[in-house]
Amino acid sequence: MPRAFILVLDSFGIGWAPDADQYGDAGADTLGHIAEACARGEGDREGLRSGPLNLPCMASLGLGLAAQLVTGTVPANLKSPVLRGRFAAAREVSRGKDTPSGHWELAGVPVTFDWGYFPPDYPSFPEKLTNAIIERGGLPGILGNCAASGTEILKELGEEHMRTGKPICYTSADSVFQIAAHEQTFGLDRLLALCELVRELLTGYNIGRVIARPFVGEPGRFIRTANRHDYALEPPAPTLLDRLKEAGREVVSVGKINDIFAHRGITKAVKGPDSAALFDLVEHEAAHAPDGSLTFANFVEFDSEWGHRRDVAGYAAALEYLDARIAAFIPQLKPGDLAIITADHGCDPTWKGTDHTRECVPILLFGPPVLPGSAGLRDSFADVGQTVAAHLGIDPLECGEAITLD
Repeated sequence: MPRAFILVLDSFGIGWAPDADQYGDAGADTLGHIAEACARGEGDREGLRSGPLNLPCMASLGLGLAAQLVTGTVPANLKSPVLRGRFAAAREVSRGKDTPSGHWELAGVPVTFDWGYFPPDYPSFPEKLTNAIIERGGLPGILGNCAASGTEILKELGEEHMRTGKPICYTSADSVFQIAAHEQTFGLDRLLALCELVRELLTGYNIGRVIARPFVGEPGRFIRTANRHDYALEPPAPTLLDRLKEAGREVVSVGKINDIFAHRGITKAVKGPDSAALFDLVEHEAAHAPDGSLTFANFVEFDSEWGHRRDVAGYAAALEYLDARIAAFIPQLKPGDLAIITADHGCDPTWKGTDHTRECVPILLFGPPVLPGSAGLRDSFADVGQTVAAHLGIDPLECGEAITLD
């Protein structure tokens, strides 16, 4: 029986979507702009990387050609003399450019409703909500109460948080309520309990995620830890994961997939502190996952560490590292295995601001059953889920069109 692997490079867009102007993102291009910057020498960083963007494995799987479907141009240095995979690009049907919308649509459930959002300026949160959080959470107050970069707000308010015991509460352009607190002075368990409370209090606001953002260190040297936890709303309909679990299949979450799907449809969840550790876990599943299983992985650092922080060199270096890991992963696939590289939205590190960008995403299919070629520009991310459903032999999902592999 075949197996499937979905590898989500969080935020790895390949060109602005047709409706990007509605989001202020017309012209955004995560992959294209990184490639252009590296070609100009703007992606060089001593001790990290230098020169043109070098992704020989993903280029051979059709990455540059997938980008060409969107922008009309193969990004700099991404032409490959060979083609070893089936490639496509996909537009997003869901309303938004956020993590849950992108992932749920990949799993066959587009978001057709509007998320709730908090305004960016102080105070972002309604007074009634803030008072309830303080009273029920037994807090002396909260800090922040605005839209902010997660790393910048730690620099601004981290010391005051440690001194007063007030958690740092902030939002962004996404449908989120984020809470940052020091693991030692505030306590990790206390932070997670507070996030569960806030998730409950947000009933009726239609906010996609409450995110725990624990950190450690001293003023001037704060570091966010790997103990982040997302408290998401449940998908509004059964996803690919639910269908597989109901069919008795193993569904393995690697990274934050389990959180994104509100722990639904998952039979096994594993996490790691960074992309290297997460890929180690993917390789472990390639060696041990049973027939008929799905391993679904998210590599969040592309978004959290380099996209939002507008770090071209860091993003490029991370892509090159993962490209080498994928090249070593391909021979580990067994007969019948299907692997798909894709993304959930864009986060162009050359773009204005620090938020996600509304972009199309790549769909790179490879493995023993896959014949090289183009699957064209797809109308929905849901084609990924439908393709996996067909490959694993379960009933079709409600949304999406399966990509033929031969």
